[in-house]
Amino acid sequence: MTHPLSAWPHVAAMAATVLASNFLVQFPFEHFGLGEILTWGAFTYPVAFLVTDLTNRRFGARTARLVVLVGFVVAVALSIWLATPRIAIASGTAFLVAQLLDVVVFDRLRRQAWWRPPLFSTLISSALDTVLFFSIAFSAAFSYLDTALGLEDGSLAFPVPFFGFGAEMPLWVSLAVGDFCVKLVMGFAMLAPYGAINSLLRPAEARP
Repeated sequence: MTHPLSAWPHVAAMAATVLASNFLVQFPFEHFGLGEILTWGAFTYPVAFLVTDLTNRRFGARTARLVVLVGFVVAVALSIWLATPRIAIASGTAFLVAQLLDVVVFDRLRRQAWWRPPLFSTLISSALDTVLFFSIAFSAAFSYLDTALGLEDGSLAFPVPFFGFGAEMPLWVSLAVGDFCVKLVMGFAMLAPYGAINSLLRPAEARP
């Protein structure tokens, strides 16, 4: 069995991805009129799932979980530094739960066609990540995470036209749908680098 320390490039890649995403989330994606519903961070964050899946394929689920925990520590530390406690809780919870689900789903599918484990684990986990982050960070149901600490309620629960048109719904729902649409596109896009890098790796022979 390969020693987990051999996975240091994967650990470094996860940390770099989380760092980049937390930085780029500050900058709106101004193209195509999407500046109010997307940030550049939405395009880099899905790389975290790519790193998790490549680690899982190469070393197995146990080491993949260790890499996820490193990413979790980095994500929480950055969120505490750069954002409010509520955002930190939302970011940390969504990252940890979704990435660990990704590990489980990938591991269950690892013996199927090469593209199925990364695609289905990423899509399922991305959906959970989006629901957890946006509901905790911006829905009125979790406003107490701000008010209990004497902070201004950061909820984005006021109604807006869905995607700028159509029926009205809370802004956080519209933001969440936009975020997930990007994750869907990126989930398919990540198959190309996954396939290329995976062809150079020697997969774990057995499930840990």
